[in-house]
Amino acid sequence: MRSFVRYIIFLLSLNGPLMGQEKTLDDYVNTALQNSPLLKDYTNQQKLNQVDSLRILAGYKPQVTAISTNTYAPTYHSYGYDNAITNGGQFSELVTVNKLLIGKKNLNNQLDAVLLLNRSLEITGKISGQDLKKAVTAQYVTAYGTSQELKFNEEMLTLLRKEEVILRKMAEKGVYRQTDYLIFLTTLKQQELVNTQSKILLQKEYAALNYLVGIKDTGTAILRPPLLSPEMVADVEGTIFYQQFITDSLKLRNSDALIDYNYKPKVSLYGDAGFASTFTDHAYRNWGASFGVTLAVPIYDGHQRKMQHTKIEMQEQTRQQYRDFFKVQTAQQLADLYQQLQSTRQLISQTADQLKYASALIAANQKLMNTGDVHMADYVLAIGNYMAAKNILTQNTINELQIINQINYWNGK
Repeated sequence: MRSFVRYIIFLLSLNGPLMGQEKTLDDYVNTALQNSPLLKDYTNQQKLNQVDSLRILAGYKPQVTAISTNTYAPTYHSYGYDNAITNGGQFSELVTVNKLLIGKKNLNNQLDAVLLLNRSLEITGKISGQDLKKAVTAQYVTAYGTSQELKFNEEMLTLLRKEEVILRKMAEKGVYRQTDYLIFLTTLKQQELVNTQSKILLQKEYAALNYLVGIKDTGTAILRPPLLSPEMVADVEGTIFYQQFITDSLKLRNSDALIDYNYKPKVSLYGDAGFASTFTDHAYRNWGASFGVTLAVPIYDGHQRKMQHTKIEMQEQTRQQYRDFFKVQTAQQLADLYQQLQSTRQLISQTADQLKYASALIAANQKLMNTGDVHMADYVLAIGNYMAAKNILTQNTINELQIINQINYWNGK
């Protein structure tokens, strides 16, 4: 007997976490952000760009190279390369040092280009995270709404089954006609079908949520109500989407400055030391060193510099056009969403009032049925009206949450 009890407790311990597990919207959003390979890719790209910054700095440090050149040009009975050209051979073992001199502003401009690229990747990553959060929230709200519909359908099914027992007994006693009982029984069977469809739909929506987040799970969990409230932003320019336009402007300005730096004179220092000899005379004395300065001054390139500046100006004009259109479009989008939210909330309030009357009508019909004074068609109609009002209320509540989700998406910082 004790073994059997322990076995039952063991089974309950296995089923308990599966049946009673509760999850929140934040659980799914955080898991999705952690699992997203795209967000990880953006992070890795930023790390790679940091390496590029170090490479830029390293490239302007003295570059030391070891060069070994060893050639021999033999002659035989006056046949062979001209000795005046080859000296019979050349043997050199040198260590060379090159150092490009660059202004601090030019160097900072190149480093800023990498920083701006990282800033752009950071903003893109935040926008991608915003997209993912919006998608997960929308699917969570849909799944939660389906679970609420299933809960309501189960409650109605339980109510109808209780009423069916009472009505069947009263029909057997002749208080109600068999046709009345069959009408009610048809409503009950229809509700059972609706309940089964709700279960299938919930499983589908829950599976879609897990797929979107990146969770391998075929079961279902209890979804907590999503706590969503519209976030208010004073101006469109405070959103993360607008920050991309600011970064693009800085990138264009940086590229424009880089054009001018590329046309400035370039000075580099070089030097070498080692052994260089033809071994024709006093080879042991051919150890030495050399150094010098190289100066490169751009003079004429067919006005390419002006063309590059013109190209940057056109890109800046395009950026401004996209920015201005975005501001108008986003402001219009948010105004429309706030209007939808207000209308939906008014509809929810009206539906809630209607639901009270529908619920009171069902309660009144229940009392009349116990005394055999209810018209079954009226009772079934009252049940249908109540269910319709409840479904409308649930749908509009879900619509409210979906609208808030969109508002928060565009107001993301």
